[in-house]
Amino acid sequence: MAALSDNMEMNGRLEDSEHLRDDEIVRRPGRRHLNINHYANKKSAAESMLDIALLMANASQLKAVIEQGPTFSFYVPLIALITVSLVLQIVVGVLLIFIVKYDLNNPAKHAKLDNLNNATTALVFIIVVVNIFITAFGVQKPMEAPTKV
Repeated sequence: MAALSDNMEMNGRLEDSEHLRDDEIVRRPGRRHLNINHYANKKSAAESMLDIALLMANASQLKAVIEQGPTFSFYVPLIALITVSLVLQIVVGVLLIFIVKYDLNNPAKHAKLDNLNNATTALVFIIVVVNIFITAFGVQKPMEAPTKV
């Protein structure tokens, strides 16, 4: 049985020269039906939405830091970290677009897709680490001085 699984393609077929169409479903006895391209596209769309949410959060943090001005003790490091995070998020977004573009059922594209997926995962990890440092330096809105009556 181990020899069979080594020869399976991502679409579940064994050494079959024809490829699945994007809308074709892999059928396996006793299992739910799975369209690999549909699954991968949904996964990439979810990652893109999370990337957009983080992009918006970083833009908001950048605005808060700029509002505090250069007198804030961590002004320059926060501007640099947030900028790095924003640039990396844009790169990840572009990589996700390329990942969705390729057909998973074409074995010739598997190596390229694997490399793109690994690069995206590594960049997302770096983005998470950068955002941990952004949070550690603390982005707070400037507090207004209390008014005396």
